[in-house]
Amino acid sequence: MEILLRTVEMPVIETDMWWGTLGTVRTFPNFKPEKDAREIQNALEKKDVNTLVRILTNRTNAQRQIIAQTYNTLTQKDLSPALKKVLSGGLQDLLLGLMMTPTQFDAHRLRQAMEGLGTDEETLLEVLCTRSALQLRDITIAYKQEFGRYLENDLISETSKDFTKLLLAILKKEQENMQGVIDYQLIDRDVKSLTEALSGKKADSAPWIRILTTRDSDHLNRVLSKWESVRGEVVDKALQSHFSGDLKLGLRVLVRSIQNTPLYLAQRLQTSMKKGSVLRGILISRSEEDLLGVRVEYRRLAQASLYSTIEKEFKGDLQMALLALCRAEDL
Repeated sequence: MEILLRTVEMPVIETDMWWGTLGTVRTFPNFKPEKDAREIQNALEKKDVNTLVRILTNRTNAQRQIIAQTYNTLTQKDLSPALKKVLSGGLQDLLLGLMMTPTQFDAHRLRQAMEGLGTDEETLLEVLCTRSALQLRDITIAYKQEFGRYLENDLISETSKDFTKLLLAILKKEQENMQGVIDYQLIDRDVKSLTEALSGKKADSAPWIRILTTRDSDHLNRVLSKWESVRGEVVDKALQSHFSGDLKLGLRVLVRSIQNTPLYLAQRLQTSMKKGSVLRGILISRSEEDLLGVRVEYRRLAQASLYSTIEKEFKGDLQMALLALCRAEDL
């Protein structure tokens, strides 16, 4: 696959700095936080959005936190409230999201998914299913610090029945560390348990929840692959036919994220592109992790690049910032 870089009026990090990572935002070379902080200070005074976007989308989260500390030392003011005064709409949400730590950002997405009328189950699942056990523990702590509320209690109050059990099991997951050892007996037992759980008149979700939240991803991929081979059926279709409601959605998202997280996120982008919050959430949270992989899967699914889709769906300064995080066209 050929990658064509389109610049968005900003300096692009040398491509050799990108080697070995699937993120689009990398450590900025020759990083000078005081220079960045002063440029941001001037940009805020002049409402120079281009400069704000150029700097904040070309620094890693760790570098942005240093910039925020330096800005506070220089001005005796916090950077995020200063950005909020100058910006508005989707661009404000995007840059304020970039200024949060990853755990703070995830905590805010979870809270927003449960605020107001109705619950955004898909966002809850996206965040919870694509984070490691350690990340989920950190998010739980950040949630309490940010909102003075317990994430577990909010999940219980905003969801119901087996779907609640699934979310709490994901939140508290303590995955067994197989340390590269393939336990064929455990694989066979898990395949049998998952099969038996679907054999009765009513499918039993308990074995699916227990196994999917207490095994590491390598083991689970072997289990799911063997299950499909033995049954001659795709797991996703089996879940769709045996379960219903939010539980069905939750199990399907969990399985998809285990089997191929970038593909799952690309599918979510394809179905929710017009929801700017979904795009912002994925670009911010995956920009230093696996956004290149998400872009590749999106290209295969949509027969169009994520970059060109953003160009089509968004305009103005917000488009510029989104493209800066996406970074490049995939041909």
